[in-house]
Amino acid sequence: MNSIETFKKTLEDDRSRMIELERLLTSIPAIAPESGGDGESKKCAALEKWLCDAGFDESQFSHYDAPDNRVSSGVRPNLVLTIPGKSDDYAIWVMAHMDVVPPGDLKLWNSDPFTVQYDEKTDKLIGRGVEDNQQGLVSGVFAALALLKNKITPEHTVKLLFMADEEFGSVYGIKYLLKNHSELFNKNDLILIPDGGDEKGETIEVAEKNILWLKIHTIGQQSHGSMPNKGKNAHLAACDLALRLNDLENFFNEKDNLFCPNYSTFQPTKKESNVETVNIIPGDDVFYMDCRILPRYTLDAVRAEVNKRAAEIEAKYGVKIEISEPQAQQSPATPVDAPVVKKLAAAIKNAHGFEARPIGIGGGTVGAELRCCGYNAAIWSTMDEVCHQPNEYCYVRNIIADAVTLCALFTEN
Repeated sequence: MNSIETFKKTLEDDRSRMIELERLLTSIPAIAPESGGDGESKKCAALEKWLCDAGFDESQFSHYDAPDNRVSSGVRPNLVLTIPGKSDDYAIWVMAHMDVVPPGDLKLWNSDPFTVQYDEKTDKLIGRGVEDNQQGLVSGVFAALALLKNKITPEHTVKLLFMADEEFGSVYGIKYLLKNHSELFNKNDLILIPDGGDEKGETIEVAEKNILWLKIHTIGQQSHGSMPNKGKNAHLAACDLALRLNDLENFFNEKDNLFCPNYSTFQPTKKESNVETVNIIPGDDVFYMDCRILPRYTLDAVRAEVNKRAAEIEAKYGVKIEISEPQAQQSPATPVDAPVVKKLAAAIKNAHGFEARPIGIGGGTVGAELRCCGYNAAIWSTMDEVCHQPNEYCYVRNIIADAVTLCALFTEN
């Protein structure tokens, strides 16, 4: 039996324990204080104990906890489990986050969100967090356990990182680690984040569109609806500006087939209430834009064009426009021929026999934070991407399949 077949058998034999670990993790809601939760400490402690009981030594664990006085423990935990390899010239990281989003409207759930349901016929686990991000976490854990069970030393040191605070911006998670513990990482490390993918595991995310959220506050002059000449219609000016900003899709118009859609998008989204009745010309108006921009364009270039078009509106309507940014993030792409991409693709081919391809996405992940600091990172997993939805689910077979891929990655020369 070759090593891949050995890993497949070992991991299939561990199916019930994978479900057990998913049940444990789901039963301890790790919700951020921004959503009224108490953070990840209890979940992290339970995970660390489970890992020790499973056979890992206490000396293999390191804590890099971020202070946070809003939670009862006073910290947001970041835990690293190290599996020494034959070579320590670089590490292979598998980074998963422990926090989950709240369940939302409980009436939309068919069961308790924090009690895992397992449907043996469909092989489906249901519960908050089972996919986002416990599927990737559990795959990493059982890939490491497969090495331990089979007495196999990985070719390079393996590090499993269990992070805090991914769902609310990673201030207490990867951002904290990059700022305060940069010695953890090496530019040659292979960094894999199993927190996104497709139902077949065929795509490796290597790039993200730059994200710019805009809050547009237009200040005019209120008047009676029958006398618009005595006012300055903030809503009318804002509508004109919304169309001009949407037209940025024709200005920043290059295409990149790494992404779908393959162009930059500038979309008006949220609209705040302005006046109470129909017969009032609004003197105040607020709307928002969600802009997803190809990495070839800088946010500063976009800001300059936004400000130019806003100034044109101010001059045309006699209004004042204030622009703020609820969110702004840009990052370089991981090269499609970077070692992490090539080695991961080779491991997928070795484990499952198909070719994976690099893609870009419009959403944001912790990969962007790493790329901004010069670390190449790849996001990959086999999943339906039902994160944050009611009745969130994952398949145990996907946990196993991804763990097999990780075993192949860990044992490649």
